[in-house]
Amino acid sequence: MKVAIPGAAVALLATGSAVAFTDQAPSTTTEASTASSPLQLQRETPTSRDALRPSLNLSPTAAPKPKAPPVAKHLKKQAPIPKPTSAKTRAAESAKALPPATITGSKYTTTDVNVWSAPETAGTLLTVLKKGTKVSVTGKVDGLWAQVVRDGVVRWVKAQYLSATKPVATVSGSGGISQAACKSGSSVESGLTADAIRVHRAVCAKFPSVTSYGGLRAGDSGSEHSSGRALDIMVSGSLGQEIADWLRANRKALGISELIWAQQIWTVQRSSEGWRGMEDRGGTTANHYDHVHVSVYGSSGTA
Repeated sequence: MKVAIPGAAVALLATGSAVAFTDQAPSTTTEASTASSPLQLQRETPTSRDALRPSLNLSPTAAPKPKAPPVAKHLKKQAPIPKPTSAKTRAAESAKALPPATITGSKYTTTDVNVWSAPETAGTLLTVLKKGTKVSVTGKVDGLWAQVVRDGVVRWVKAQYLSATKPVATVSGSGGISQAACKSGSSVESGLTADAIRVHRAVCAKFPSVTSYGGLRAGDSGSEHSSGRALDIMVSGSLGQEIADWLRANRKALGISELIWAQQIWTVQRSSEGWRGMEDRGGTTANHYDHVHVSVYGSSGTA
């Protein structure tokens, strides 16, 4: 059986192109345009998918600067921290705030005296006045303390170290110290070191009214008395202070290392501090109000 095939269909079979049959109308304009001739399809250039991607900007850029952390509002206007003030400055400001004291007279220091901003339990140690220093006094006394005025400011010193008359300078050295045997007896010198004997004879000659002494105490362990390096001069009152000051002034010639008197202590190692207060030991003798205790090196004196 023979079938008649239109010419357009023969062309489609021969070329492989999508050509509409002559007896059929195209459905849309788009379909007609896509049915191109073989030559037109060969001229079209395929488009790469990469060309359709957005371009990447790979040029280097500066890194963003880090932002400072926020500051709390209550720290933006912080008040300045006050600088520490020394104890001496605080004491001076406190003293200047007080009304000016009335000066009633003047006195002299009988030894090197510690100066305090207030009585020792509540005050600050400020300086040390040399023996023979003239100070203005107000007449006010608080227990053992006397009020004085230094550079227009109220201060306090131990009342017992003030005198209405200027003390006579003590002559130091072997030329002014006697080493003659004591007229009241020398039995106390038994067992004493050379320096302790020097102290006994010097005090006996300088202060003949003193006749009682304490020396070697073998059973007193831990004390210089057990080794013969200490002497107790039995005296009280102002004479005791005078003897203590005289011994301190002549400590090199006598080989003295330590003095204790009226609940106070003085040592060579801390001589720049003057007399220093001691704790209450509970009695007149224990607190050395009835004798001057003298400790010596042994044989260092030259008198």
